[in-house]
Amino acid sequence: MNVKKFTAPTSREALRKVRESLGPDAVILSNRQSDGVVEILALANDDAASLAMPAPHSPMAEPAPSLDLGTTAVPAGRVEPRFEDELPHMSPPVTVKPASLPEQPQRRVVASHASFATKTAAAAATVVAPAAPAAKAAPAIDASQIAALVGAAVASAQESAAAEMSGVMHELRAMRGMMETQLAELSWGATQARAPHKTAVLREMLAAGFSASLSRYLIEKLPANRDAADSLRWIKTVLTRNLQTMANEDALIAQGGVFALVGPTGVGKTTSTAKLAARCVMRHGPDKLALITTDAYRIGAHEQLRIYGKILGVMVHSVKDEADLRIALKELKNKHTVLIDTVGVSQRDQMVAEQVSMLQGTDANVKRLLCLNATATQETLSEVVRAYQGSGLAGCIMTKLDEAAAIGNVLDVVIRHKLNLFYVSNGQRVPEDLHLADPAYLIDRAFKLKRDVVATQYQDAELPLLMSGAGGNTDSLREVHLG
Repeated sequence: MNVKKFTAPTSREALRKVRESLGPDAVILSNRQSDGVVEILALANDDAASLAMPAPHSPMAEPAPSLDLGTTAVPAGRVEPRFEDELPHMSPPVTVKPASLPEQPQRRVVASHASFATKTAAAAATVVAPAAPAAKAAPAIDASQIAALVGAAVASAQESAAAEMSGVMHELRAMRGMMETQLAELSWGATQARAPHKTAVLREMLAAGFSASLSRYLIEKLPANRDAADSLRWIKTVLTRNLQTMANEDALIAQGGVFALVGPTGVGKTTSTAKLAARCVMRHGPDKLALITTDAYRIGAHEQLRIYGKILGVMVHSVKDEADLRIALKELKNKHTVLIDTVGVSQRDQMVAEQVSMLQGTDANVKRLLCLNATATQETLSEVVRAYQGSGLAGCIMTKLDEAAAIGNVLDVVIRHKLNLFYVSNGQRVPEDLHLADPAYLIDRAFKLKRDVVATQYQDAELPLLMSGAGGNTDSLREVHLG
């Protein structure tokens, strides 16, 4: 063995010397740096190969013995060599009793002995465990298991692809919405400069309480070559035409039937019931009318309607559930008109569905009239309509008209949800403050209530931004008749 030492200022230079002297296959034994010099000990490839091969006549060159943990017999005619004689520096072998080991397949142990090198190399022995006997063949996987594995892999890939596609579609929708908003803002900015009369009409509609979506829809449909006054008259005409009302009271008072007034708490259901009862008594007399209340929650609610009934000479019946209501309606089937005053329930309460189910579960055809508070916001009124809609509303009554600063909000909801407006209530007097809905009067009043603040409610720079987000949901406006 010929170990050589190479020194150089850098590792690159030292490796170059090793390659030039011993060739590209040289074996690097050590690499260290001292006193600013890199020192490498290297060995030629042929010398390194001789270290791994045992001497021709050494015991390590003999065939590897079979290690049988159960027996200690040695073949006759040959003396078993002892490793400790050849390797004096190794610890003596540890004797292991066969009984202390678990049963296992036999292994062949081959010890390779490397020649002792010079003072820089230490003696070593390498024990190599060759491959064990051939393992038993793995059980064959049947077709159903393969199909299950393939199906699971395909399902996982599809799920991953679906999740990725969902994320991409979400980003695309967000980009589309942003682009639509920006384009709409630019469009309305150009409209202000090109058609100032549209901006004036838009301010009027927004100040009257109409929604931005309905206002934008009608402004876009304005006929050309009209000034602000003519455009506003056209808007009023279209709104009047699309406000469905009851032409006369014969549809309710003369025909009769069972009517239930529904709506949230505090919208005036009991007072409106008393007003309708007074109209029925004036037309047909007290014997043709019956009053029913389901409000057993509020203190004095039953007594309030009983007082109205006493004044009108009409009996008031109180029911608690659907069974009581069914019995009461059977007893009152000979009455011309039956009015039901229901308990007020918030539009976000699950009791709304229970109340609708109770009214629809009777044998009688109960027509539901929704009371809409004119002082509520558009968002609140829309929630109320969606909650109480059920299988359909016969109509609605606008209450607290005298308390509202603007009524365009409630008229907007009635138009967009295609409700039939029966009455408007503008006070507490019974029965005077209940009137048939007049579409032209209501639309004209909506624009007159806020005329004094039209010019200051929205600035010119705010209108494009406001209208850019008003075109998202126009499905409910497609049935608006323009005439």
